[in-house]
Amino acid sequence: MNKLVIKNIGLILTGKIEAPIADGDCVIAIDGKISAFGYEKDLDTEGATTTINAHGTTIAPGLIDSHVHPVVGDYTPRQQQLHWIESTLHGGVTTMISAGEVHMPGRPKDIVGLKAMAIAAQRWYENFRPSGVKVLAGAPVIEHGMEEHDFKELADAGVKFLGEVGLGTVKDGKTANQMVNWARKYGIQSTIHTGGPSIPGSGLIDADMVLETGTDVVGHINGGHSALPDDQIVCLCEGCTKGLEIVHNGNERAALLTLNTTREMDKLDQVILGTDGPAGSGVQPLGILRMVAMLSSLGNVSAETAFCFANGNTARQRELDVGLMEEGYSADFVLMDQAQHAPGKNMLESVQLGNLPGIGMTIIDGEVCSHRSRNTPPAQNLPEVENG
Repeated sequence: MNKLVIKNIGLILTGKIEAPIADGDCVIAIDGKISAFGYEKDLDTEGATTTINAHGTTIAPGLIDSHVHPVVGDYTPRQQQLHWIESTLHGGVTTMISAGEVHMPGRPKDIVGLKAMAIAAQRWYENFRPSGVKVLAGAPVIEHGMEEHDFKELADAGVKFLGEVGLGTVKDGKTANQMVNWARKYGIQSTIHTGGPSIPGSGLIDADMVLETGTDVVGHINGGHSALPDDQIVCLCEGCTKGLEIVHNGNERAALLTLNTTREMDKLDQVILGTDGPAGSGVQPLGILRMVAMLSSLGNVSAETAFCFANGNTARQRELDVGLMEEGYSADFVLMDQAQHAPGKNMLESVQLGNLPGIGMTIIDGEVCSHRSRNTPPAQNLPEVENG
């Protein structure tokens, strides 16, 4: 039995938007799953195989990037870049969700080929975690000619996500809706490209098509890169009952419009975050943290709420066993503190003023995956492994 004890925690963030802060100073995980959290004096900390002294830092469920475009391993041909996933781990992201492996050179668009690539992508990231990061990949882009049995075959093979609807030849709501419903029937989640074309071959997807298609997630509602007109964004916020995804590689003004609209409608639980990278804008190792700080500082939400957009909201919308401080969930954590010399009385206030925190450690399935971040500003305090 592997038992992880994290003690002397200054603040526990839960990822739960209804209660984003928990009382306590200690978290325990057994065999990679959260078993208890609260005050050390009330918990069984005996027999720890690994003990971490948090030294007063904040612990949160590992951050989730809801929208990435991986290809293979830790390499992206989109920007000719190696180790982008490892670099993102240093931004506190422990789980990534593919919105399609669309940058694969020579990506097959015939039905047999696209299914083969999706299944292969699902397998190679299941078998290989770059730097420990969970990359949930194998997300086929739907094309004309696909039938119900194709979705069953994909699901039976382990595929759980569709790539962005609209990046392939299917660009009408009626056809897309039929395929999305076939996917849903077999447990495959869907997302849709929203806004203007991102790359040659993609096209405009407006609010009418998004609503008619009825995907589980409105992909980059703030555009990737070009956003829809304001009235269409408001319409989507009103009409959609599932995930409203704001991305780093989109229109920041439209991001704030989405946040303000969902806040007024009491729909903040639907807001989830992605980077939409690698892309023409590059790779953003700190993209999710930057979105948390931007939305909190300019969008009139507390920092602890904004962090929920980056973990717990996504976990619930995507039906994952990560992203929440909850017994039985994966022991995936990020430990962070206020950056040195950053304004604010504490880490949360500093983030709400628009500053990034300093990350001191990431943990995935109860195993330490990185120590002091090479990408964030240095933290005031750092956690320390005392044994293990």
